[in-house]
Amino acid sequence: MTLQELQKQVLQLQIQERWQLVQAVLTSLQEETSLEKKPKNLSRLRGIAKGTTKPNETDNVEDYGTYLTKKYQ
Repeated sequence: MTLQELQKQVLQLQIQERWQLVQAVLTSLQEETSLEKKPKNLSRLRGIAKGTTKPNETDNVEDYGTYLTKKYQ
């Protein structure tokens, strides 16, 4: 069946059936395009949240102490 034949058959459907067909086609397109984009985006963001060094507990205490000192001066 060619695209033109399909279009002719679709135009013979009732309007409610055509709307259902449009919704089904749009849903399938959204699902396919969202599946194609996710792996690409995630692969580019891999490792973005990693820090260069591991935070040290004493660094946190010192930073918090400095913060409190500045806050209450």
